[in-house]
Amino acid sequence: MITLFLKRHILKNRALILKEAKQMHDFMNLLMKRRNTGVKLTREEIRLIKCHVKHLALYAPALVIFILPFGSLLLPILAEALDRREKSRVK
Repeated sequence: MITLFLKRHILKNRALILKEAKQMHDFMNLLMKRRNTGVKLTREEIRLIKCHVKHLALYAPALVIFILPFGSLLLPILAEALDRREKSRVK
């Protein structure tokens, strides 16, 4: 249920989020790292992503949930909603 709620609100603001994300250095690379390579994110990378999401939350308030404690567990939902590929990669 929370997944559907988050996806709906992220997709509603997707264009604005992506526009702002382009201006942030390495945000999309960090966010998609696990999705693209399967490598786990380090604590420093999660901290950087949370910092960027805090900025994005000004434009899309539904993103505040990713800043809360244990919000990093929901990052795959954000990555899936913002993924620009037509189809997923086969590993």
